[in-house]
Amino acid sequence: MKLVKSLLLGSAAGLIAVGGAQAADLPVKAKAVEYVKICSLYGAGFYYIPGTDTCIKLGGYLRAEVGLNTNSIYGIQNGAPAGAHNRLSNYYTMRAREDLNIDTRTATEYGVVRTFFDATFSWTTAGYVGTGSPTGATAATFTTAGNTVINPTDGGTSGGSLGVYYAFIQFAGFTMGKAVSQFDAPWTNYPGNNIDSLVGGSGTVTGVNQFTYTADFGQGITASFSAEDATAYYQAGNLNLTGATVAGIAGGSYGSNAIGGSRSPNLVAMVRVDQAWGLFQASVAAHDNHVAYYGATETTGHPDDKWGWAVQLALSIKNIPTGAGDTINIQGVYTDGATRYNFQNLAGSSYSMYGGTGVLGAYQSIGFANAPDTVFVTGGAQESVKTWGFRGAYTHNWDPYWNTAIYGAYASAQFGSLAKNAICGGGGFVGVMAVAGVTSCNPDFNIGQVGVITRWTPVKNLTFSADFNWTRLDQKYAGTALITPAATVAKPTAVYELKDQDSFTLLLRAQRNW
Repeated sequence: MKLVKSLLLGSAAGLIAVGGAQAADLPVKAKAVEYVKICSLYGAGFYYIPGTDTCIKLGGYLRAEVGLNTNSIYGIQNGAPAGAHNRLSNYYTMRAREDLNIDTRTATEYGVVRTFFDATFSWTTAGYVGTGSPTGATAATFTTAGNTVINPTDGGTSGGSLGVYYAFIQFAGFTMGKAVSQFDAPWTNYPGNNIDSLVGGSGTVTGVNQFTYTADFGQGITASFSAEDATAYYQAGNLNLTGATVAGIAGGSYGSNAIGGSRSPNLVAMVRVDQAWGLFQASVAAHDNHVAYYGATETTGHPDDKWGWAVQLALSIKNIPTGAGDTINIQGVYTDGATRYNFQNLAGSSYSMYGGTGVLGAYQSIGFANAPDTVFVTGGAQESVKTWGFRGAYTHNWDPYWNTAIYGAYASAQFGSLAKNAICGGGGFVGVMAVAGVTSCNPDFNIGQVGVITRWTPVKNLTFSADFNWTRLDQKYAGTALITPAATVAKPTAVYELKDQDSFTLLLRAQRNW
């Protein structure tokens, strides 16, 4: 009996153990998967981030392009080496670029909280400049973030770069971070074109750090008040003319740049009316010109700060009678000691361009100009440079696949008596450019630009375009001068005719938005 009982108990224990093992192997009911849901609150392309009430949208583009007769894709034939018009100048510059942007939005009791980030990854053809070497050695250059980098140890011919264009938070009417300036027209540098280097208005196409409040009055009427970083895109220069030389002026540098540390952001106010008929905008800005010192140390003294200012009006007229979707965009600007609101960062305000000549005894011709914010001489006060300009475009849609825009821009810079006397003579100054052969001396100048662009969009979000641009430097110097150019342009010391110069560029682009 005891034996039977033991066997029964053992069998029961075994069955319980086996049953427990089998129960452990049974599948457990999985937690429901949270599928990505469409967020229709903010338009097409937004989705809820799983597990949150935040909506996200990814976007961007891939672009392949080639610029003919330029060393920087976006620029004209100016400076070294493009403006040299010799064997150092690129006939073409190619670039491939991927843009990625991330837009997030969350509804709160205070309104929508938005963040926006946009970055680009680029690979661009480089160029070469002279080094002054007796063996003809050159140095490789490439353009990144709008600046030309010279790297004599780089044997490569292209350069990769990362650009952070926008990174900002918007909440309860405030914008905080890197965004388009509130001074800019909504089309920034592009009233109808692709080329970046139009004068005649402000254009922070890669954003500027700011703290902004925007009031919305309804019916498309808004007003913004902004404090914006001045150091990245808004300093055209505070030049000490005491350091000017003939060679420097011919290279587009009118003295020693003596910008001091940041003291005040640019202060901007803007009013905009944006309705079905089009848009009107008025902008004003104040810019603090803060100089370091007259000389190498603080004991040399310094000029007092001088505030500059700018005002701009912009107008867009939509759906004009010439065709559905046709648009006219125009703007005009005036600056006093705030040059970058006219000669914007990608256009620049310094010019040095070479060309041919018909003057007997002259090696070549040269045109040069510079428009800083202010100028001064050692021991003196700052004098502001005044500028005015405009730009605009008319865009016509031939059909849903083709459109053409005709565009133009103009900017003028005028110097005061201090600058003209220091450069040309008079008022107790000998004048840097008062040299043999110069028959007319005046640092004032004008820039004129016209162009035409045609775009073809065979399928949605894929566009091919060709943008032809002519830029003319109308400078006020005449005669000839003995000049020793900078080594970067590989020009000899010789007599050069002082003459207006032209630039012709063609930008071909293929772009796929997504």
